[in-house]
Amino acid sequence: MKEAIILAGGFGTRLQGVIKDLPKPMAPVHNRPFLTYILDNLAAAGCEHVVLSTGYLHKKIEEYFGKNYGKLQISYAQENEPLGTGGAIRFALTFCQTDEVLVLNGDTIFKVDWSKFIQFHQQKNALLSIVLRQVDDVARYGCVALDAQNRISLFAEKNAVAGKGLINGGIYLINKQLFDKYPQPQKFSFEKEIMEQFYKKESFYGLVSDGYFLDIGIPEDYARAEKEL
Repeated sequence: MKEAIILAGGFGTRLQGVIKDLPKPMAPVHNRPFLTYILDNLAAAGCEHVVLSTGYLHKKIEEYFGKNYGKLQISYAQENEPLGTGGAIRFALTFCQTDEVLVLNGDTIFKVDWSKFIQFHQQKNALLSIVLRQVDDVARYGCVALDAQNRISLFAEKNAVAGKGLINGGIYLINKQLFDKYPQPQKFSFEKEIMEQFYKKESFYGLVSDGYFLDIGIPEDYARAEKEL
């Protein structure tokens, strides 16, 4: 895994009462941006190039990181207007050289065995692989189900299903051919227009991980970051 994309363009609406005038991935945790913890994990795994997909207050990110973070080379795929998750990923992929690229959210830490995930993706010869995690109640997130071969067999909307189950952990391995095969408009949702539209037709796979998970999208979980990281 030489290259990764981090989606770092969100507005962080639910955190505005806690952090102001900062994009969500720049929220300070122990006096440094949350994004640095994600980059540290990627660097430790041998990643060499990270594309930061930016939008809202993008200059705050660019001024802090510049072109490098340690040994990581940093590029910026800056959106002039919101493109949705799908448009953002597709645009960021134009900055990547490799055919398979890791995609992560800039407001989430999920400590995954990267080598195991890459091996899983390649063994399945998948266009898309997703890291899943088990939670006690899937209602807040929506639910994902797998068949016996770890192929995704169901995506359920938020609040459509409750109770224990698997959720999308927000980490993907994407083969660039996926976007060539299924062209989309400039702005689109990766989750709605790709994953949920084509999982029955394509072999999209899910790998379950029980690694440490933290999403700072709401103030309560952002407070957890101060205690746990």
